[in-house]
Amino acid sequence: MPSINHHFITCRNLEIHYTAWGAPEAPKLIMWHGLSRTGRDFDEIALSLSDHYYVICPDTPGRGLSQWSSKPEEEYVIPFYAGLALELLDKLGIDECDWLGTSMGGLIGMVMAMLPESAPRIRRMVLNDVGPEIPAPALERIKVYANIQPEFDSIQELQAWQAQIYQPFGQNTPAFWRRMAITSSRRKSNGKLALHYDPALTLPFRHMSGDEHLWDGWPLIQCPMLIIRGALSDLLLPEHAERMLAENPHAQLVTFPDVGHAPTLASPAQIQVVRDFLLGPS
Repeated sequence: MPSINHHFITCRNLEIHYTAWGAPEAPKLIMWHGLSRTGRDFDEIALSLSDHYYVICPDTPGRGLSQWSSKPEEEYVIPFYAGLALELLDKLGIDECDWLGTSMGGLIGMVMAMLPESAPRIRRMVLNDVGPEIPAPALERIKVYANIQPEFDSIQELQAWQAQIYQPFGQNTPAFWRRMAITSSRRKSNGKLALHYDPALTLPFRHMSGDEHLWDGWPLIQCPMLIIRGALSDLLLPEHAERMLAENPHAQLVTFPDVGHAPTLASPAQIQVVRDFLLGPS
């Protein structure tokens, strides 16, 4: 069975940690996580797809084992992440890849697929519960929860808290929640457990109003796209998903019931939907 491998590489003057699954000579698949999460969120689907792909799951700067930025307001933003992702592809010698992005990771993928210098690199793209526009209420919710910095005495406490806070993720196994607690926490100098991200990643949100969007570039994306939406999501609204389909003929939509923002892509049924799209006929 393929095992996880840990790697470190410097991009845009920051040390980036990424996990890799599968054979390096296989086709490449980049999986990019959401705002306050880490690349370890993809363990289940990365392992499953490593029979066909070399799967690369980076930790965005300020998350997981990647370096924290000394210029958070300049570097904890989507344009910087897209430039970093392009440099990562360059340094790893990846001329073509498939892309799976959850939430923020999907926004990075969209920008990559819009820019002339990076668009030819993206063969197929999965956008997990994100679109060109973030509704203002969802943005306000994100501002609140990303600023929460709770501390815990034990991994059991953190696991229980995450299972409650992340109820919109839908039904997942106890093993999933335990692994998620372990891979997204760190011990602080006071001995307490905290979430494994830089609190400063929320600083750029102070300048966001909810009017920001990528609709102008959306019709320019030429690669086949699978849009995944959680039926209960407040981040990818039904009307936005329909507009995405209407304005780009390369997109298709699947909705997962009883899930909000965002599907974990950890269950066999959800993984199979992604597999069928990525490995299906061109």
